[in-house]
Amino acid sequence: MSYAVIKTGGKQYRVQQGDVLRVELLNAEEGAAFTFDQVLLVGAGESITVGAPVVAGATVSATVRKHGRADKVRIIKFRRRKHHKKQQGHRQHFTEVEITGINA
Repeated sequence: MSYAVIKTGGKQYRVQQGDVLRVELLNAEEGAAFTFDQVLLVGAGESITVGAPVVAGATVSATVRKHGRADKVRIIKFRRRKHHKKQQGHRQHFTEVEITGINA
C-alpha cells in the first residue's frame, strides 16, 4: 500500500488512499475534487522517495466531503486576588477530505 506525506495549512499529514482527515479550511466546494501538490514524501513498500523540499511531479488527489467548525475551545485568563478574569471562545474552521489517489 502506497502512502504519502502532504503539507497543507502549515501542517503535515501522512495519508493513504481511502483516508478521511480534517485539514485547515480549503477554498473548494463540497463534493469537488481537490489536488494537493505539496507532497514531501512518497512511499510504496520498501521504496521511499523524499523530496527536497517537495517530490517533483507528485500529487495527491482528494474529494471534499464537508466543511465545518470544530468544538469550542475556551480561553480563560485569571489573575488571583486582582479582580481580573477574561474569557474568550474560539471555533476553528475545517474541511474534511477523503484521499482518492496518490500519483507519484
